[in-house]
Amino acid sequence: MKCCLIFALLSVPGIILVENSNADKLNLAEDFTLPYMVYLQSFPEPCVGCLIHPEWVLTAAHCPLPVKIRLGVYQPNIENKREQIRNYSLTVPYPEFDAYSLNNDLMMIKLSKAAGLNSYVGTIAIALEPLSFNDSCFIPTWTWSKYKNLTDPDILTWINQYKLPFDDCQNMQDERMAINIMCVGRPLKTLAENKEVSAAPAICDGRVHGILSWAKGSVTLGSEGFFTEVNPYARWIMKIIETY
Repeated sequence: MKCCLIFALLSVPGIILVENSNADKLNLAEDFTLPYMVYLQSFPEPCVGCLIHPEWVLTAAHCPLPVKIRLGVYQPNIENKREQIRNYSLTVPYPEFDAYSLNNDLMMIKLSKAAGLNSYVGTIAIALEPLSFNDSCFIPTWTWSKYKNLTDPDILTWINQYKLPFDDCQNMQDERMAINIMCVGRPLKTLAENKEVSAAPAICDGRVHGILSWAKGSVTLGSEGFFTEVNPYARWIMKIIETY
């Protein structure tokens, strides 16, 4: 798997990834997954979701409705025997989502059938409290190889980034000025860009603290990313789960 990232220590069931700032390739088992990552196969573009409950996926409200929901995926362009495929029975965007400003850019998706939890498919907790600006977050998504013309992405990619201070975040947003936004990254001097699957999560202290709303370039290459903070919506998320 090609990458240009600085990796940090990450542990998931059965897998340990070790920091390797000089590596050009990272060899992973063919059945490797980040258990909480959900591939929302949709058109015109797919999205990433997070499995926060056996029946519920958290993603961005700007994402199109999925035609197929795939759990336990490593390479979305290849179906593996261990992945679980679901439809959705209900979608609940945050009531005050604004498609223009991308304010309140969160959506809950209820699976047609509860996920079967195992070492390849698992849930992750949502953030209940704000994150300090100097805390590091793990940001995974899928990307497309530059040498392949595929409908679905073929590379699992990630980066570790620090949350920026509030004032820096406000200055980076320009005219958009969305609320409850967490910012990471810096303007890049190079124009290199990866085609990334939208709505990547920011995993900090073992919880989902943010869902990528928009970016100025490629977040996994270190450019600016703007994430909807999850903790202000925690009560709404838990109410949706309890109600439906």
